[in-house]
Parts: sequence; structure tokens; C-alpha cells
Amino acid sequence: MPKVFVHGNPETAAIWDDLVVELADRGVDDVVRLSPPGFGAPVPDRWGATRTEYAAWLARELHSIGGEIDLVGHDWGAGHVFGVLAAEPTIVRTWASDCAGLLHAEYAWHDAAQAWQTPGVGERAIAGMLSLDPDAFAAVFTSLGMTDAIARAVRLGLDDETGRCVLSLYRSAAQPEMSTLGRAFTAARPGNGVVIIAENDHFAGSSEMHESIAAAVGARVLRIPEAGHWWMIEKPADAADALIAHWSR
Repeated sequence: MPKVFVHGNPETAAIWDDLVVELADRGVDDVVRLSPPGFGAPVPDRWGATRTEYAAWLARELHSIGGEIDLVGHDWGAGHVFGVLAAEPTIVRTWASDCAGLLHAEYAWHDAAQAWQTPGVGERAIAGMLSLDPDAFAAVFTSLGMTDAIARAVRLGLDDETGRCVLSLYRSAAQPEMSTLGRAFTAARPGNGVVIIAENDHFAGSSEMHESIAAAVGARVLRIPEAGHWWMIEKPADAADALIAHWSR
């Protein structure tokens, strides 16, 4: 049964490096890392980089892989997971995802997202991020929870197409888009799910918001204490143990 991991923004599949090692040490090696277009993967022709396009992309990838899939999403990868499951709630065997608060009716986008959603301001913010050399990028993102090695690997996969995709994706997901997706997701009620709550992650709403979405679909809650947004980097051993327990159920 393949374990399919989907990352978000501004990221590449390198964010999973340490977790994949921990999983392999525990005998789990059927891992597939999917990189959304523009985020460490080429952008198709006429790619609009909207929320619905990314959900459709992920659905195609999952159908291509086939079989009984255990799906894991992080950040906007979580958003793509929610989009797929809202439309096809039985497409995977199990799912696990952070950032469930994005779907809550009262969720307001964080400051960086609101900047990206603002014409002119967003373009300048993205230009500033992409102007960072590997040393500066690593300094910023290690302060937020990445390791130096992973931050540098991520920086290698980000380019001008990434910037375009960031702006289009966030602008296509301005409220009330996410609360609308939240209603569709909870109505679909995908089974065998886990909502991951990293204790120090403040980008995607409060713990109460995450818990509300989990309760609405009957998902378990997995708490990762003393970890922030990049819990898979800060606590890879704990995350591996918890995911294996989830898949074993």
C-alpha cells in the first residue's frame, strides 16, 4: 500500500527527507512523494495554478498510482488533499493532514497569505523571497523550524514559476473559497482520517478549529507537542511512529 506525501508552499519534496528516513528504519519504504506543479515540479502548459486545478492534479496522480493509498498532506498539500477528498471521499484508504483549520468557517488567512493575495504587495513579497540566496534563505527558514540542509534543498527547487504559482494559488483561495471547501469536505465525510495538530503551528488556525473539522468528519486527532509548522522536520521520529500507528488501524 503506497504512502503518498504531498507538500505545500514554499516547499519541495525535500521537507519529507528526515521523515522518510525514519519510516525506512521502521520498515516502511513504499513512499511516493508528489510535488505540486511549480513547487519542485514542472508547470504544465496553460497552468493557471488555482486551488481547483491543484485538487484535480492530485486526483489524477492518485488514480495513476492506484491501489489502497495512505495519503499525507502538509500545508497547501493538505489543502489539495481536502479538495480531492471533498470530491472523492473514498479515493484513498486513509488520510492524514495538518492545517485542517483552513476549512473552518471562521478561518482568516495569515498575514503572509493576505500579502500574497494583495495585488502589488504580493508580487513584491514574492520577489523578496526569491531574491534570497541559499545562505539567507536557510537562515530564515531554520529560524522557522527547517534544518539547514533541508532549507537549502528547498531553495534549489524554487524559481519564478514558483512565485507565479504562489500568487495564483493564494488568490484563488481567498475567503470565502476555503470555507466553501470546508462545507464540501465535511459533507463528504471522508473516512479513516487523522487531523495532525502541531502544537506550535500558528499558520492554519487554532487547535479548536482543527478539532472542529476533525469532529465533523469523525477523524482522529494526532497532536505533535513542541513542534511547529514543519513538524516532519522537527519531530520526524515521533511523526513516523504516529503515522505507522494510524496506517495500522
